[in-house]
Amino acid sequence: MIEKEHIFDILENYEKEKITIGTLGSHSALNIFKGAKEEGFRTVCICKKENEIIYRRFSLADEIVIVKDFESLLDANVQKRLRELNTILIPHGSFNAYLDMDDILNKLNVPMFGNRRLLRWEIDRELQKKWLQKAGLKIPKKFKDPNEIDGLAIAKFPGAKGGKGYFLVNSSDSFYEKAEDMIKRGHLTREELENTYLQEYVVGVNVYPQYFHSIFKNEIELLGMDKRYESTVDSIGRIPAREQLKIGIVPTYTIVGNIPITVRERLLKQLLEMGDNVVKVSKEIAPPGIIGPFCLETVITDNLEIFTFEISARIVAGSNVGIGTSPYAYLKYGEGMYMGRRIAREIKNGIGNDELDKIVL
Repeated sequence: MIEKEHIFDILENYEKEKITIGTLGSHSALNIFKGAKEEGFRTVCICKKENEIIYRRFSLADEIVIVKDFESLLDANVQKRLRELNTILIPHGSFNAYLDMDDILNKLNVPMFGNRRLLRWEIDRELQKKWLQKAGLKIPKKFKDPNEIDGLAIAKFPGAKGGKGYFLVNSSDSFYEKAEDMIKRGHLTREELENTYLQEYVVGVNVYPQYFHSIFKNEIELLGMDKRYESTVDSIGRIPAREQLKIGIVPTYTIVGNIPITVRERLLKQLLEMGDNVVKVSKEIAPPGIIGPFCLETVITDNLEIFTFEISARIVAGSNVGIGTSPYAYLKYGEGMYMGRRIAREIKNGIGNDELDKIVL
């Protein structure tokens, strides 16, 4: 594992007045780049050729490093170029989805904002479960194998792939039947099926609160909330039930976008306390704990119980809905604050206070 002292040595050689903020051209890159530029930073996009149009058209990337695939971020020449540009990387969901976690921990010799060691806790659902349970959060029941299913359950798979291939089941028979259907339709591979995570499906409204833990202010800020817009499950209601039964629709949960949401004010106390508890436990399991953004993926039931089924220990794509407009960021900062800018502000404060080593690992 790359030791933090090695990253600090790289930082020592950076020209602090020329630090750039970089990330993979995907997921929440526009959010990150816009926030960086509003805080006075130049930006670097590690981008696949076919996606270059996005970052050219919005004019938010000052430097575009074209790569064949995202795994090329680990190439020695690419990393050298990023260090020459004094780049601090901001991890997002595509880091988890397309890069091997051992490579991030052992081969990525570029300073990264946040605690990269917590990313391992995010991608391992059993570690996630331990973390959330220790923080005192309510979590859905887990089924060890399909034969244990005794009610409505959701089948999930590793990585941050936007819900692709997820499906609902209510018995072992329905699991195997739907799994075969998903494989035939190209939503799932047999290798992924071997790593199925079966979780109780809690009926309620999905709400994704987005937090920011500031090391410098020693404060957990609630900056936004969203819900996901998923295909085909969010469009199935347009088809009459009789037709649904005739054509045998098996809904998918592929995320196509996000929708901003505000919750009843009485729920804020519990959501704020949940964020506090998660950060407290993170300091125990992977010191110094969460640095910067994180998100709890929750379901709120009709009696206002909050169940947490996942945690993301970095910026989430749902924070894109808050660019310039999040009511919770507005309550805290006034106009113009959002997750990408909040990250850049923390880095800016780290440079100004000569404390980058506290937020970059």
